[in-house]
Amino acid sequence: MIQESTETIKEIIEDDIWGTIKKFLDLGYYFGEGEKSIHITVGLLLLIIIAFLLTSTILQAIRRFFTRKMEVDDKLKFISIFKFIKYLVYVIVILFTMSAAGIDITILITASAALFVGLGLALQEIFQDVIGGIFIIIDKSLRLGDIIEIDNKVGKVFEIKLRTTRAITRDDKVVIIPNHKFISDIVYNYTQNHKTTRELVRVGVAYGSDIELVTAILLDVVKSQNTILKSPKPFVIFEDFGDSALVFAVNFYISDSFTDPRVKSEVRYKIDAEFRKHKISIPFPQRDVHLFQQSSIQYGKESNAGNNEKA
Repeated sequence: MIQESTETIKEIIEDDIWGTIKKFLDLGYYFGEGEKSIHITVGLLLLIIIAFLLTSTILQAIRRFFTRKMEVDDKLKFISIFKFIKYLVYVIVILFTMSAAGIDITILITASAALFVGLGLALQEIFQDVIGGIFIIIDKSLRLGDIIEIDNKVGKVFEIKLRTTRAITRDDKVVIIPNHKFISDIVYNYTQNHKTTRELVRVGVAYGSDIELVTAILLDVVKSQNTILKSPKPFVIFEDFGDSALVFAVNFYISDSFTDPRVKSEVRYKIDAEFRKHKISIPFPQRDVHLFQQSSIQYGKESNAGNNEKA
């Protein structure tokens, strides 16, 4: 009895319940016959909907995982990337669905591959810029307010986008930098580790000058400037015996390297005034020019003069 009832329940499930569900899922439109027939059924449409919902859920979870520690602005930049990925996955799901429905997508895939290869070659640099922007946002190698030097130009970063980074130069000009520059070129970041940078002003004095007095004047000049930090302490280096001068460099620290040319200019003004006061000269290169007259040319002229007299 138990075995018979079990078989009866099994038949009811397989034939009645599952059979009814299968018939419902198979409802739809059928076009053509044989291998080239196309089937658009309720089950296929449900599969597409489930695939789309599952894809959206997975992508949202991945996005939250990668952006959980990011700032609001960076999260907004990543939303556009994940939207593009979501649309790409949707296209793949549609292609698989069309294949499941019996539609031959070989020609479509071949044409799409050729199109994507062409677009990839044409937009290669743009893709590099976007990848560079993703790296910048993830590893925080560049932040707003950083002072950078690239291609011998110094600028302060005020905007970071997925494709480009914008910085303002010392002469108030905006530089738009493609993000691939930050992963392919050498970029100096003055404020990556801290805001303090060491700068120097180089000066030459005449041979015979009191080098102890020169050192004291240089230190007094930089210590008197309000824009120069008292700690770390400034110091002077006797760099070299030059061709025409003794070369010194006074090193000092500032907290805003963006205004560094103005600070150096003020230091140079003060050094010149103090050197004049203490009668320390800043020499300029001098060269001795020696003129030689060749005797053969002079002899030739004398011989020509003698021939003219004989004539």
